[in-house]
Amino acid sequence: MYILVINSGSSSLKFQLLEMKDKKLLAKGVCERIGIDGQYSFKTDKINIKDQQINIPSHEHAIQIVINNLTCDENGVISDIHEINAVGHRAVHGGEAFDNSAIINDDVLAEMRGLIKLAPLHNPPVIKGIEACSKIIPEVPQIAVFDTSFHSTIPDYAYIYPLPYSYYEKNKIRRYGFHGTSHNYVSREAAKFVNRDIKQLKIVSCHMGNGTSITAIKSGKSVDTTMGFTPLEGPMMGTRSGTIDPAIVTYLMEEENMTAQQINDLLNKKSGFIGVSGISNDWRDICVAAKKGDCRAKLAQNIVTTQIKKYIGSYAAVMGGIDILILTAGIGENSDDMRRLVTTDMEFLGIKINSELNENMPRGINIDLSDTNAKVKTLVIPTNEELMIAEETMKKIV
Repeated sequence: MYILVINSGSSSLKFQLLEMKDKKLLAKGVCERIGIDGQYSFKTDKINIKDQQINIPSHEHAIQIVINNLTCDENGVISDIHEINAVGHRAVHGGEAFDNSAIINDDVLAEMRGLIKLAPLHNPPVIKGIEACSKIIPEVPQIAVFDTSFHSTIPDYAYIYPLPYSYYEKNKIRRYGFHGTSHNYVSREAAKFVNRDIKQLKIVSCHMGNGTSITAIKSGKSVDTTMGFTPLEGPMMGTRSGTIDPAIVTYLMEEENMTAQQINDLLNKKSGFIGVSGISNDWRDICVAAKKGDCRAKLAQNIVTTQIKKYIGSYAAVMGGIDILILTAGIGENSDDMRRLVTTDMEFLGIKINSELNENMPRGINIDLSDTNAKVKTLVIPTNEELMIAEETMKKIV
């Protein structure tokens, strides 16, 4: 069975083709700068086309380019378009309408359009990708896999904000949570890795990249998460402030005469690592500067790692303990500095890592970083959202 996974952005379209019997990645690539000047990359076991300049005026053209390359005699990995059994789309926001993945039809599309007001940057390009596939490969079933679905199990006392309840009823202001596909995947992988039933485990999953979210997973279900109504809430991130006193917003609007849009740009694009350090939004640059003695880079390190430790501790309290701590995504998987800092002085929770292994850890595989005497397993689990989307897609068509 072949599943095509699509991740549509406003001016980009990432894709992977997976053969599901052996969970093998056959091809992957990206169409970038859609509607601008166009750039295409395509990789298989045999070829690696990088940043080819090509005219890509729309998402529909991008899908056609993807299909052409997957099936062409020279570079293709399948002989015919009809070998594709389904298309799985990464859909960021499913609101309260979708507590699971959904076979895409007119009703599902209508619901997704209705959610644009909650995800104005994310849902429109996903819909474009779906509509493009409907035109190019109309006979192939399409599945929407929502990042928010995994968090639909969070109880109301964890997702309702302490505002007048009418704002939830009328405007659907609540905690939704994001990175759900990643948290779902790594928690399942962690359970398999330690040979335990996930229903018997209490897991804290730390997805740490340019965007960061921490999730409490009890018995395989999300019970709390740091990202909320938007992906802005939680620990500080590359350019996002994370959680702050909300009165700062009104204070800045009054004192600095800032508009709502300026505040939005400040909190989403000019804060976090770049805002505190003044150096970069890239964690690697922060670490290099901190080692050279830059005080603000060190401050950025201390802020984010202290915040993450707070969430780990609070989620252990919420679940009544912790069995596994997962570190994943770009920073979690690749930064020994982050792994060291977020696990330092956490022995009281049973968390302690093997320092030597942490500094010399092989990449791209599941690793148990736990010290021999640690009561909590600290695991590095490389995330694979595309495989998770493909698996969710397959469930809907089999």
